[in-house]
Amino acid sequence: MNVAVLLLLGLGLLEAEGRCFFSRAQDHCVCYNLSQESLSSIIQCLAATVVEFRGGELERYVAFPISDLDPSTTEMLGSLVIRKIIFGDLLVPEILLAQVLRFFSYTQVQELVFESCIFKGRGNWAEMVSNDLPILSLRFHNVTSAPLTGREQDFSSLSSWLETLQELAVTGSHVTSLPCSIGRLFRALRSLDVAQNSLGDESLMPTFCEGAFPQLQVLSLQCNNLTSYHSVCESMQLLRELQHLDLSQNKLMADPSSSCQWPVALRIFNLSDNGLDEVLTPLPPSLEVLDVSCNHLHAVDISLSSLKKLFLSQNMLQAAPSIRDYPMLDTLHLDNNSITELPWDEVKLLGHLRDVTAAGNPYNCSCSGAGGVQALAGLVHLGQGWPQDYKCHSPPRCQGRLVKDVLVSVLQCNSAAVIAPVCIALILLGVAGT
Repeated sequence: MNVAVLLLLGLGLLEAEGRCFFSRAQDHCVCYNLSQESLSSIIQCLAATVVEFRGGELERYVAFPISDLDPSTTEMLGSLVIRKIIFGDLLVPEILLAQVLRFFSYTQVQELVFESCIFKGRGNWAEMVSNDLPILSLRFHNVTSAPLTGREQDFSSLSSWLETLQELAVTGSHVTSLPCSIGRLFRALRSLDVAQNSLGDESLMPTFCEGAFPQLQVLSLQCNNLTSYHSVCESMQLLRELQHLDLSQNKLMADPSSSCQWPVALRIFNLSDNGLDEVLTPLPPSLEVLDVSCNHLHAVDISLSSLKKLFLSQNMLQAAPSIRDYPMLDTLHLDNNSITELPWDEVKLLGHLRDVTAAGNPYNCSCSGAGGVQALAGLVHLGQGWPQDYKCHSPPRCQGRLVKDVLVSVLQCNSAAVIAPVCIALILLGVAGT
């Protein structure tokens, strides 16, 4: 029994027969090393909702005759409860894939995933013309295949299916471009994830051409080779339905002369981990969520009336931004900066902020510092980091102590609050005596 099998047993997967394993809930079945010998075990997996195939040799089945299915077989396929199929660590002859894919039209499979697979050769996709498939989500991760350029006819043969696909992910697969003509086939696509590839500034404009991805709402370009903020903005002009854009883990730089306007529907914007020294502008005008965490920001000098969530963790901020600039803000993350005090007085006055995280900052536990954090803890939710990750950095007598444990007395920290009433009382006594 190999290490993978032992691990599966330890995670609660039960052996069916041969090399297939069921989860305890019997809804997930994993099969290793596809072969004719494991066929009976694979058949048992047809009772699961998620079936996973890992490893094995498929080239030997290329010449396997696949004929049209009889009515009883199609009825059986339609009754299966399988909703998701995962193929991993496989060498996949594309001609075999083209033959097998027709069978999915008889099933209720909605999600198809390929992980660490190599697609070999060219398939005959002409047989898929006008064939509809129930698959709504298609995901490729760490796959190798022939270049997409020049494959327009193959994709055209799949157009009746691709026009209904809603989610597409091609990640970690060295993609350098997506041909415009292919993008135009995805008429109903809502989510596109092309993270961890090699897309550059010059490849975006042809990819998101006129008519491509007309219904796209969520786009991830995380961890590519993007550098020009202006070029990326211009490339998004035709994505009029775009609501969520992830540009994290690139190396974006500002263009002082840029006047590009982002799509008006854009609400969620991720610019984290780009090495930014300042917040790039212009920003989408109706932005509700902005993530600029894990950068090199020393200050945040922007004003967005529609912003509801602002993520600024792991920067170099000396002070928290004034929340008066964000009248709709309900979430503010400030973890691991260089902030010494929190703006609890603004929170008290405005009252709309509900979720604040500010752990890992070097707090000044003098009166205003410790008192402010303690007061803020009573007004908002400080997250799982409170109170153990809120520690004093100064003054020396408080260094290393939890902020919550610092005693803040009225006499010590707000002498005016004590002296003023005493003075008034003395004046009144003097007047009475007179």
